[in-house]
Amino acid sequence: MTFKQKIHSHYLQMVQDRIDVFRDMISALTEDSKNDAKGSAGDKHETALSMMHIEQEKLTNKLKEAITQKAILDKIDASKTTENIISGSLVKANGIHLYLSVALPKIAIDGINIIALSPQSPLGSHLMGNKVGFQFEINKTHYTIESVE
Repeated sequence: MTFKQKIHSHYLQMVQDRIDVFRDMISALTEDSKNDAKGSAGDKHETALSMMHIEQEKLTNKLKEAITQKAILDKIDASKTTENIISGSLVKANGIHLYLSVALPKIAIDGINIIALSPQSPLGSHLMGNKVGFQFEINKTHYTIESVE
């Protein structure tokens, strides 16, 4: 497995784990609301159900976001290498490893820090379509693309 494939696999697993956690939390809230509906009545009961419903909506939105992220990652062929930067490229710029896919937390693989960023982000949009040696500036920081996988 290549370095880029390890990164891709790690991010896929991270997003899948988030999806599983959100589904479990939603199921638990649904179960709690059913059990609570049997037990009590009155204003406190209605408030508790309303709070559970709001929490369930928040979790459902987070679940949808994670599913969207996974769909984007699923479309990326981590074995593909190109000269020009595309979605799925692993780029090294200024000594920083950037994985153009979706915005996700920084990870470390084989002792190397990787930042996953969206192609639509300010940095991602400057990288897209460019090659090794391309230079640009964002927020007074000068970047040079060192490598593309």
